[in-house]
Amino acid sequence: MDFRFEYAPGTIRYGEACVDALADELGALGAERALVVTGRTVGASEAVMDPIEAGLGGTHVETFAETTPDKRLGTAFDGADRVDAVDADALVAVGGGSSLDIAKIVAVVAASERSDDEIRATFEETGSVPAPDGELLPIVAVPTTLAGADLSMIGGITARDGGLIRGGVYDRRLMPDALFYDPELFRTTPHGVLCASAMNGFDKAIETLYAETATPITDGTAVRALDHLGDGLPALGEGDRDDETMHDVVVGTILAQYGCSRPDGLTLSLIHAFGHGIARGYDVQQGDAHGIIAPHALRYLFEEVDGNRALLAEGLGVEADTPEGLAEGIVESVIEVRDALGLSTQLREIGDMGESDLPDVAEDVHEDGLMPYCPEGLNPTVDELEGVLRDAW
Repeated sequence: MDFRFEYAPGTIRYGEACVDALADELGALGAERALVVTGRTVGASEAVMDPIEAGLGGTHVETFAETTPDKRLGTAFDGADRVDAVDADALVAVGGGSSLDIAKIVAVVAASERSDDEIRATFEETGSVPAPDGELLPIVAVPTTLAGADLSMIGGITARDGGLIRGGVYDRRLMPDALFYDPELFRTTPHGVLCASAMNGFDKAIETLYAETATPITDGTAVRALDHLGDGLPALGEGDRDDETMHDVVVGTILAQYGCSRPDGLTLSLIHAFGHGIARGYDVQQGDAHGIIAPHALRYLFEEVDGNRALLAEGLGVEADTPEGLAEGIVESVIEVRDALGLSTQLREIGDMGESDLPDVAEDVHEDGLMPYCPEGLNPTVDELEGVLRDAW
């Protein structure tokens, strides 16, 4: 098997109170004035912000606690204004994927010579925020959810121009320069939020094993991720947050995303494309959408291709004598994790979604930018994707 693996993640620190070293890592990056980017809830949490601020010490110049799950472009403009106002030379994103995405767009906008109106007009026309040449502000990530959006070169954003516009930036300079995984900070996240985010991270490990861009390196990290997550997520769903459980779910999430966002492509495909099509238009968290659709998407995938089921089975601890048995065992294992996390099981549970919406969702999934990373031999039609959605209805 020939492959090329170009990957340059930031420095990873893991462990209780690892955020004590935030100022040290910023110093290694040559940064002295850090703007913290987070949401209002996390920004008001002393259990999160006190250790963050203590770890930053004198490098902390201000906290911009304005991010929301909507990830609005206007929020990024406001964040870039704060960068200029406090003369920040680094960004520290704290919380879930929304805060990290906003921090990335803030870094792009702060470095741009274009006006906010010009940037907005380009985004509304193309769905992209153009990244200028040269250096961007370094980004340090301190996640508190398990979605696995941290080791990523993507920054997602939305705007409204008569309707919702989604897009963002894909640029190697947006990979965080340092990442801090402190199990104690994950413990501060509400149970439902943490469990829903965990399904998103879990599915990254699943998809990494069958993606067109899979490599033996990502095979290794993904199998190990499934081993950790298969142990930790059911315990997490039961409310267990002891040291062993938190180690399994946090380290498993780090491994699930390691190598999945690279300059030559992503290892996310079918399940995440479905997740985008469902979650972007309706009132449902993306991890919950993943929980509903993943078993049905996997059944469809295994009908069409092998999907590297032997390695999936190894990671999930599935044993069977036939390829068909392995496939069914994998699907059942995913269902067991989903149910242990207490997530939704049918699309009809989404309050603002109707069965008549499914053709449009299928179109959105078919056009999603992750579909080209599906495994060789898997070429879904819109009708086939709609069939998967109807099975999940």
